[in-house]
Amino acid sequence: MKYVVIGGAGAMGRITVRDLVQFAEPDDEIVIADFDLGRASDLASQIEDRRVTAIAIDVRDIQATAKSLSGAFAVINCIQHHLNLDVMQAAIEARTHYLDLGGLFHITLKQLPLDLEFRRIGKLAILGMGAAPGITNVLARMGADQIDTLREIHCRVASVDKTKYRNSPALPISYSLQTILEEFSIEPAVFTKGKLKFVPPMSGLEPMRFPPPVGLQRPMHTIHSELATLPNSFPGVQEVSFKIAFDPVFLDRVKFLRDFGFASHDPISVSGMNVKPIEVVNKVAMAQKNAEQVGPLRHYEVIRAIVKGKRKTITLDCHCKNVPDVNTGASPAVAACMIAAGEITGSGVHPPENIVPPKAFFSHLKRRGIRLSALISESRK
Repeated sequence: MKYVVIGGAGAMGRITVRDLVQFAEPDDEIVIADFDLGRASDLASQIEDRRVTAIAIDVRDIQATAKSLSGAFAVINCIQHHLNLDVMQAAIEARTHYLDLGGLFHITLKQLPLDLEFRRIGKLAILGMGAAPGITNVLARMGADQIDTLREIHCRVASVDKTKYRNSPALPISYSLQTILEEFSIEPAVFTKGKLKFVPPMSGLEPMRFPPPVGLQRPMHTIHSELATLPNSFPGVQEVSFKIAFDPVFLDRVKFLRDFGFASHDPISVSGMNVKPIEVVNKVAMAQKNAEQVGPLRHYEVIRAIVKGKRKTITLDCHCKNVPDVNTGASPAVAACMIAAGEITGSGVHPPENIVPPKAFFSHLKRRGIRLSALISESRK
């Protein structure tokens, strides 16, 4: 099989690439496709595996991208969500399976109508196959399958990093600051009383206790792709929400940038050139030097789905220890390999909860050190 990872030299893409190197078949091909050929080539050299090659790609040129995808079994899209439709169109022309990390709700809604096109070519497109969305969706399916009368699904994410660092950057980030700023500034969707509505960004802060060492956190509403699919995937559900907790210092710094105007997509003139504030600040943030780790890595993240029925509540936690973001970067690689192995079958455009078998998926994640826990409580009423 030939896997093409678009944005393969980026923060998430390189995790996907390394996961494929470790877990794909010995005769598979892994292509690091990136706008920055230099970074892609450097990564390929570091990996030192004959299966890995690097190419330059500009997904805004759909025809050229489709040509680059020729012969690919699957394309895993790890770039900014606003380019998802371009990559999907290229995948359709190249007749290849497609996976991405999510469309931040609004783009996802535009991607779903391509279902007939993927059915026409007999290929799968799995939307939002990272950690959140992705693992959250599969957890929701796992819980819902154990409940007779489904009423509520609530997705939560929280983490803690107790690693010691030297020369930490002003704003430590593990993925695109542009995406984070959009999460902080676009109105989040909430499904309540059987209807979709939008609430203020960063609203709904409330305490929630997670397993140690994460402990007590204060997740908040942000715009996320789970709300674009879960209400439709589970007819009869009345409440669906997504919340994520951030470090308080990080929260304040990103909120300052947002309030200062750096979340804006409206071009401004600087020295005769039109630039978008959000792209400028993202470029600066991503150019920060990484902190120097001192001592062992002590990072822990929990991806949670709370699934409620008439008499039963199931809390499912996915634990990721000491390998930051592997749950995001590895998940699409797992799903792509599951398609190759025949563990995921079908065609068309699907969210994870409707196409990824939970038991097999979490079995693969366990091999990557990601474990699952469940707590079931029953009402006496």
